[in-house]
Amino acid sequence: MKRVCIVLAIFASFFLTGCTAKTTNIDINNDEGKAVMGLDYRDFDKAASQMVQSLMASGALTKKGGGRYVVATGKIVNDTMQRIDTDQLMAKVEQEMMNSGKVVVTSAVGGKGASDDMVYDVRELRDGKAGEEFDQKTVAGKGQLIAPELSLSGKIIQRNVKYSSKEQQVEYYFQLRLTDLATGLRFWQNETLIGKRGSNKSVSW
Repeated sequence: MKRVCIVLAIFASFFLTGCTAKTTNIDINNDEGKAVMGLDYRDFDKAASQMVQSLMASGALTKKGGGRYVVATGKIVNDTMQRIDTDQLMAKVEQEMMNSGKVVVTSAVGGKGASDDMVYDVRELRDGKAGEEFDQKTVAGKGQLIAPELSLSGKIIQRNVKYSSKEQQVEYYFQLRLTDLATGLRFWQNETLIGKRGSNKSVSW
């Protein structure tokens, strides 16, 4: 009986410790927290900001005759040992591009996570029984979708290098390119490197 009581006391102490563990909010605008070997939100913000600055400075988004380019987000390859949601990177890039007033981003076509199925779902309301329930004047008509003029595609690459007997170096290459879909010509490309160095005991995945 005494042994059972001891076991229960241990479980209770673990439970109470978990409930009272200290939690703090992160100041994302001034985060001086410990760096990690993997990629965190600070790395994505840094990479996206640097690439957008390069893109804006290149003049590739200045359209002759004025107006805004229609841009589609193509395939972004994750060639790292981490399970990265590439949409996280592209969301910031797309946001900055649209805020520039020089582009609009299409949701009709694009790579993983870039397109919106609803664009096509609403067009299923034109015919059939489902269409009978909707005022056809309010349903998107044929020939209204706007084709993209430019495409953004890229890749995230991870390279692990042995730095010393106790330390490792991890290099993350963020690559992005802008292609004219009519001609296939590449208007712009950029590679941003984020490097980290730490103990061999640290994991980068």
